[in-house]
Amino acid sequence: MQNLPQPIRLFAPLAALLAAVLVITGCGTSSPDIARGRVLFTSKCGTCHTLAQAGSSGTIGPNLDDAFAAAREAGGFDDATVEGIVKNQIDNPRPSNGNPSASMPAHTAEGIDADDIAAYVGKYAGVPGAAPPEVEGGGGAQVFANNGCGGCHTLAIANSGGTTGPDLDEVLPGQKEAEIEESIVDPEAKIAEGYPSGVMPQTFGETIEPEELKELVKFLSENAGKSKE
Repeated sequence: MQNLPQPIRLFAPLAALLAAVLVITGCGTSSPDIARGRVLFTSKCGTCHTLAQAGSSGTIGPNLDDAFAAAREAGGFDDATVEGIVKNQIDNPRPSNGNPSASMPAHTAEGIDADDIAAYVGKYAGVPGAAPPEVEGGGGAQVFANNGCGGCHTLAIANSGGTTGPDLDEVLPGQKEAEIEESIVDPEAKIAEGYPSGVMPQTFGETIEPEELKELVKFLSENAGKSKE
């Protein structure tokens, strides 16, 4: 999703964007899958964008809650409007110009995937109080979900299958808790083989409370490599 303008400026192209909304909401025989859209968003978009309901904290692209909150509060945008704008951004991203904060890769998602992502973002972006759903497995599992870790990493116990980062079931067993913690708060300290640097957010040491970080590390230490029963 390209660098969205400030909410007040989003009204300028509204007439053109509403056409995209009508295409999305008026065509097709099946409704978008919001739950599937969340999974796709966390794996394809969450590393670049912050969205509270997805538990994502990416800072490469714009914060989607901030982008739409003011317009929602003013009554100018509803879910369908936001959905149409997001779908337009996915289908017609600003060409790459070397600045990832002002451009977005093409073909991030297409077809049904793009529809589901747009519908998901349309439902939750900028909505006051939006938060990740509660999950089983205790505090550490909830921290894992809240911060969108499953969008980038595979972890069987959490039913996550992200592939942007290493498979935690493969790389974490045998590691000490101090090593796991370091990989969270200082991901550039040791880059996993086959993965580029600069992908994982480097702010988790600040955004995750110390007690929650301990719970997350313990959860990963005790469960990585285990199958969900």
